[in-house]
Amino acid sequence: MNSKILSEILKKVENGNLSADEALKELKIAEMRGKDFFIDTLRNLRQGFEEIIYGKHKSKFQIEKIAEQYLNNNVNFLCTGLDDDKMNYLKGKFPDCEFLHHASMMRKVYTPKKIKGHVCIVTAGTSDLKVAYEAQETLNTLGAKSEIYADIGVAGMHRIFEFKDRIEKSDVLIAIAGMEGALPSVLGGMFAMPIIAVPTSVGYGTALNGFTPLFAMLTSCASGILVTNIDNGFGAAMAAFRILKGKYD
Repeated sequence: MNSKILSEILKKVENGNLSADEALKELKIAEMRGKDFFIDTLRNLRQGFEEIIYGKHKSKFQIEKIAEQYLNNNVNFLCTGLDDDKMNYLKGKFPDCEFLHHASMMRKVYTPKKIKGHVCIVTAGTSDLKVAYEAQETLNTLGAKSEIYADIGVAGMHRIFEFKDRIEKSDVLIAIAGMEGALPSVLGGMFAMPIIAVPTSVGYGTALNGFTPLFAMLTSCASGILVTNIDNGFGAAMAAFRILKGKYD
């Protein structure tokens, strides 16, 4: 914590302008607050997973300051949505962190506690793999086992049957597709486990950068499919993690 902030709080207590309870509240807030952000050092105790930094719309300097706070507090974290410029900058600042270019991620190197269960990640096409890798590396960070089956969408539906026996052994299925987004509906009619559908921004004009598959998945006639936001592999992984924790804890 900033010593200046601590000194100011203690002076208020000394002058009688702040009670001990009020000072404790201010200290807790000050411990979490940065210049333009809050850090969360206790998320794992509350929710069973480590801290996540959404990096796509933060500057590399903001990410640096936030990551620095977590490292100083020995908190495990994962940062998503990094482009090459941010990745290269952060590599120079945090050489001991792990950088996952295939998933656009940075994370603190540590060995997570393994959880029970298995997640199967299926992509309609090779172009959807970036989202699949984001999901898989998030699950790896959380200690969950997963396997990717890529490029087995409706354009080559016979390929699904090649892996049917393996897929149906999983606890949760993440289905990732762009274009018209039909894959989750097909899988939803074939398999009984919870299915999390992820629309991607892959496709020509009327795919509308992911809105067409999003609408298709939301209106699927296969009952009970859950749908994330566009390109949100991270969100799908977090949903799968919660399902596994609920099933096996």
